Amino acid sequence: MMQKRKIDPLLLIGLVIIAGSLFLAVFGNSLAPYDPQEPVGDFSMPPSADHWFGTDGSGLDVFSRVLAAPRVDVAIAVTAAIVSAFLGTGIGLYAGYFTGRFSEIVMRISDILQSFPVFILAMVLVTLTGRNVVNLIFVLAFLYTPIFVRLTRSEVLTQRTRTYVEAARATGNSEFQIATRHVLRNSLAPSLVQLSVTVGFGILLTAGLSFVGAGVRPPTPEWGIMIASGAPNIILNEWWTSIFPGIAISITVFGYAAAGNAIERWARK
Repeated sequence: MMQKRKIDPLLLIGLVIIAGSLFLAVFGNSLAPYDPQEPVGDFSMPPSADHWFGTDGSGLDVFSRVLAAPRVDVAIAVTAAIVSAFLGTGIGLYAGYFTGRFSEIVMRISDILQSFPVFILAMVLVTLTGRNVVNLIFVLAFLYTPIFVRLTRSEVLTQRTRTYVEAARATGNSEFQIATRHVLRNSLAPSLVQLSVTVGFGILLTAGLSFVGAGVRPPTPEWGIMIASGAPNIILNEWWTSIFPGIAISITVFGYAAAGNAIERWARK
């Protein structure tokens, strides 16, 4: 009798957190009890029955802003990860299956891009292109594409030597058909695992850029902006303005990382 695989509890936790983050990215702004960009009148108030996470120095409700922030942080990270996975998988497939001069050029470019610190390069590119959501998505997608190129190319180099490729070639399939119909679908597993992890990194990078003033502009509800504006007030015992968005980032990134790691372990069994 075949033994059923046990579901990894870490995967379940990760999927629940991912589902929650995506739900808030769509509906968080509507669920917020107050307008996340309009002062409620009370400045730097600690958590209370009226304001569960307190208010910041501008009189903005922290709980409402934490709920609304995924529309920026999660949306940017998810979109950038999908774009980079799409581009990187396509380029990696071509570079791995049709080896030659193009493959060498692609790998050298990938090596150069990955040799720079991601955060520093992101700051430079955002500064040059402009601090808005669209530019952040393109910058993150540009920086993460080489990861998917390398993963896909490595897997394609392995898959292209398998017997099913020879069988497909013997039945009259063109090299393009073999690459796109057979090799591609057998080379997607590493990229699918990386996709979840990349979203987590994207959230951290988006918040980090906003924290140093290189991301989206205030008063946009965004976790990095909230932490940056509240950090100086911790010494004044106004801990709530930065602690709650920091917890939100930690939980969300943990969820995406946990799901990615659990899927990777499952795929290796």
